[in-house]
Amino acid sequence: MNVDEPAFDPAAPLTPTGNLRRRRAVSRVAESGATFAAVLAVAMLAIVVYSVVAEGASALSLDFLLGGAPDGIGPALVGTVELVLMATLIALPIGVLVAIFLVEFGGRLATPIRLALDVMNGYPSIIVGVFIFALIVEPMSSQSAIAASVALAMIMVSVVARGTEEVLRLVPDSMREAADALGVSRWRSVLTVVLPSAMGGIATATILGVARAAGETAPLILLSSNNPGVSVSLNPFEAVPNIPGTIYRLSEEANPEGFTRAWGAGFVLLALIMLANAGARVLLARSRRKMAP
Repeated sequence: MNVDEPAFDPAAPLTPTGNLRRRRAVSRVAESGATFAAVLAVAMLAIVVYSVVAEGASALSLDFLLGGAPDGIGPALVGTVELVLMATLIALPIGVLVAIFLVEFGGRLATPIRLALDVMNGYPSIIVGVFIFALIVEPMSSQSAIAASVALAMIMVSVVARGTEEVLRLVPDSMREAADALGVSRWRSVLTVVLPSAMGGIATATILGVARAAGETAPLILLSSNNPGVSVSLNPFEAVPNIPGTIYRLSEEANPEGFTRAWGAGFVLLALIMLANAGARVLLARSRRKMAP
């Protein structure tokens, strides 16, 4: 130790140094970058919403919402609801069971399964469409609502599973421990204690999955696009009209009125997705308040 150096005094007041000034500068730059990114994201969303509303509001009418092609999207709206409902019936039990396994029984397998779910959540939806086309459409030699629903379910599963997993982790361990103390088996405590406590969060994850699937276009073009949407079709073994496919078909026509109807259909789809996301956020906040200690 150098005798000329002053002794360290732990009670001495802190004084700013060059290192502290550098950290403050880096902190300001990081905060400014994060603020700019947030403002940019909100601005982009506002521009998209404004463009869709400005271009599509003029097409909205009762005949447009209820009528069939070429002037209305009523059958396409019903077909979209049908496809999403069928996809939800497939994806919901699978996603919830996967989440239960990850939280309650996963062990060492939890990490690779989470990785697989994250990969599923990130790969392009057109890949799902091509896979289901080869798996279902080619053997059946025709497009169908079943094929489209299976593709949308594959997209939804990762969203439902990851969202449900996060909600199940919010369930207090004291509830599980109380069930164990009463001698309740593990699977029964999950069914009667954990799942009921997380039901609001599971509904939120499901709604987010529905919002994600409702706006997918690429799989539907491959799997359920050869129905023009003149009338409502509820047969799951044939192609059903849908809003994303209708928007794609109208945008490909060299018809200004078709462009206007495409904007109107986009307005309807965007409104449904935004309402679903807003409802999901409200349910999530309510579920967190219920499970808060």
